[in-house]
Amino acid sequence: MNTIFRKSMLSVAGLAFAGGVFAGPIAAHAAAPTMDAKPVAVAVRTAAPKPQGDQSHITLNDEQTANAKAIIAATKKAGLPERAAVISIATSLQESKLENLGHLGDANDHDSLGLFQQRPTSGWGTPEQITNPEYSTTAFLKGLKQVDGWQDMPLTEAAQTVQVSAYPDAYAQWEQQATDLVAQHWNS
Repeated sequence: MNTIFRKSMLSVAGLAFAGGVFAGPIAAHAAAPTMDAKPVAVAVRTAAPKPQGDQSHITLNDEQTANAKAIIAATKKAGLPERAAVISIATSLQESKLENLGHLGDANDHDSLGLFQQRPTSGWGTPEQITNPEYSTTAFLKGLKQVDGWQDMPLTEAAQTVQVSAYPDAYAQWEQQATDLVAQHWNS
């Protein structure tokens, strides 16, 4: 038998033996389950995903802060968790810097309006609806809820799936500020 192969096999056998020696006594002394034992549910809270890439930050004025609070309120009203508010605020920071933008003439990207730069011609609603922070947030959240696994995917992927932006990775840069805003205003 090849010497290298034989030494490898002996190493594997040694690890298996060592594992059995160390695990065996512990397992042997573990309490055996009883017939009346009931399963125990354990709540495990996973940490929020770490923001991806370099983070941006802007100083918010009163209107922008009010818009962030409106997004949080609409998220709570929809019965969604804080993560949905973080994704929504980060999306709005990218799309409008949390400003409720009306028609900007030639500076407009097509007919995009509001906090999320939603387009009436794409079916998001009327201009009046889209420029209403509660309506536009609810419309965004409706799209988010249709994304399978949005709660566990990277923020930029969840936001991009709803928004279909020409700059799909741009949302990630706002995750930390959005997380901070939600932490600051969720319970206020």
